[in-house]
Amino acid sequence: MPVTWTLLIVLALAAAGFYLGRSRALAAAQGDSRKLHSRTSYYGWNIALFTAVPALFLIAIWSFAQPDVNRTVLAGVALILAAAGMAWSLSRTAPDFRARNVVETFVRFLLILCSSIAILTTAGIVLSMLFETGHFFQQYPWQDFLFGTTWSPRFGGGSQLGILPLVWGTLYISLIALAVSIPIGLFAAIYMSEYASPRLRSIAKPAIEVLAGIPTIVYGLFALITVGPMLRDYFAQPLGLGSSGSSVMTAGLVMGIMLIPFVSSLSDDIINAVPQSLRDGALGLGSTPSETVRKVVLPAALPGIVGAVLLAASRAIGETMIVVLGAGASAQMSLNPFEAMTTITVKIVSQLTGDTDFAAPETLVAFALGITLFIVTLGLNIVALYIVRKYREQYE
Repeated sequence: MPVTWTLLIVLALAAAGFYLGRSRALAAAQGDSRKLHSRTSYYGWNIALFTAVPALFLIAIWSFAQPDVNRTVLAGVALILAAAGMAWSLSRTAPDFRARNVVETFVRFLLILCSSIAILTTAGIVLSMLFETGHFFQQYPWQDFLFGTTWSPRFGGGSQLGILPLVWGTLYISLIALAVSIPIGLFAAIYMSEYASPRLRSIAKPAIEVLAGIPTIVYGLFALITVGPMLRDYFAQPLGLGSSGSSVMTAGLVMGIMLIPFVSSLSDDIINAVPQSLRDGALGLGSTPSETVRKVVLPAALPGIVGAVLLAASRAIGETMIVVLGAGASAQMSLNPFEAMTTITVKIVSQLTGDTDFAAPETLVAFALGITLFIVTLGLNIVALYIVRKYREQYE
């Protein structure tokens, strides 16, 4: 039996148990719901939860641990468990049964379980990366990885896997992207929240947010076909800085355009959340609208704006497709923004693509790159948390 049919049958049993539980509770109270400890819906939910949740949990665990198991056996065990849960919970239905307490405890347990799954998933990702990174450093010196200035992987031996060119390319492209997105996004948010009319705001904000829905591959093609050749023909070649359409500046500019809605939309919501009384007080003391924005609204909204900038920075560091098509794949360290470079994410993809030996250091280096990216992002979060806490104390 297909798993889909099993899921539908379990859900149907749960729905039947819900109505059966309500009817049985009313029948036990002789039709007077005032004699029941809880509302009738709680008796129904008690049976529905004990019917569906254990069976669905069994199906999920069994399918994950044994994907090739006989589906008929899985369906039979799941349906038996669902029927047993229904029968057991139905047998407890009585006027004095504390159905509300049981249901709320069950739901609280589900919420804790969901929270634990998210935390354990994060821990599992980090631990798996650390485990494979340990295997990598057993085969390749960590000093050469962390301080090497040459990236030249060669399957079969003789690789030079220095991360510094990749870190430089990642930070260089991200800084250009943030230099584009932060001023434009922040100024757009200030205008929409403080100066724009409601009609203009209702048009401008959705129009800006459309940028967030464009696939990154489209941005990459835009960088490859339009922005790259334009920068090459009008800036790089006339200034003698390069002759390639793939460059740090190309990827940074296009990525900055992509990040504008991340900054503007979040900053707009945060600025609008600043109490109107702060604005009224500043204006009442004689401040101009621009002074009110600069000296009252922005400082009060600063913790949230820092969070928006952090989100944009994390998005920039983790971007891949725009860098592949716009910046090239050359791992080098240079100050020239019109030269091709690459990032950590691009090399993670390239090292894990194709027919590779997962025991070779040239493949395991992808996990070392991943944990490095994780540490960089964690550092950004720590800095942002420090700034948020520092300024939040002044305005609460």
